Amino acid sequence: MFIDVHAHLDLLKDLDKVISDCKNKGIVVVSQGINPETNRKVLEFAEKYSNVKVALGLYPDEILKLNDKKILDELKFIEKNKASIIAIGEIGLDGTYENLEKQKEIFKKLVKLAVKIDKPVIVHSRKAELEVIDILEELKCRKVVMHCFFGNKKLVQRIINNGWFLSIPSNIKYSLQFQENVKLCPINQLLCETDSPFLHPDKKFPNTPLNVIESYKKIADLQKLALNKTESIIESNYKTIFGGK
Repeated sequence: MFIDVHAHLDLLKDLDKVISDCKNKGIVVVSQGINPETNRKVLEFAEKYSNVKVALGLYPDEILKLNDKKILDELKFIEKNKASIIAIGEIGLDGTYENLEKQKEIFKKLVKLAVKIDKPVIVHSRKAELEVIDILEELKCRKVVMHCFFGNKKLVQRIINNGWFLSIPSNIKYSLQFQENVKLCPINQLLCETDSPFLHPDKKFPNTPLNVIESYKKIADLQKLALNKTESIIESNYKTIFGGK
């Protein structure tokens, strides 16, 4: 089984065909919600497709579009649907957007909710890598998947020391940053993703979860393992962090 732990299925065309092709290749996809609309869509996808799992979240810039009541309502919605999800994501901080303090306030609420309902968090950290790690450590969050992490080696080492997971996108095929992350990280703390429709391994658009296999291939090469061994270990990692779902 191959697993794409981070895709935005709501942004893909011909979804029926994409998911059918994934199923034929043994690919499981964790579809991310980023706002009230997509949170409801991904729940529908999981009802429709047996190889799609759900993460519900609030993306940093989406937080800035919502008032306090709508944010509170969405936190309640996520908790209400805890039996239908395997993670809270995509959540985090983004230094390219305004109002980082507001982002931090809501990120903390989402992390606390994840701890309360015992779900992993799938975390975005662009240009706010240190702040994200500090908050996760402060809140003693143990079940963490760092999505497309682009921080320096010292921060990667903190992730490893905390026992968290690094999710490696399919553009590792050419990205030296993600290749270095894989060299630093023990194989039992790695997961794979595509971030579809973004980060295509051949710099095209759109990407799809079918390309998650490129992550596995490059990890196998860098860790000097057979592809089937890499597949087996990452499947075990997935079951460890997501509770065997």
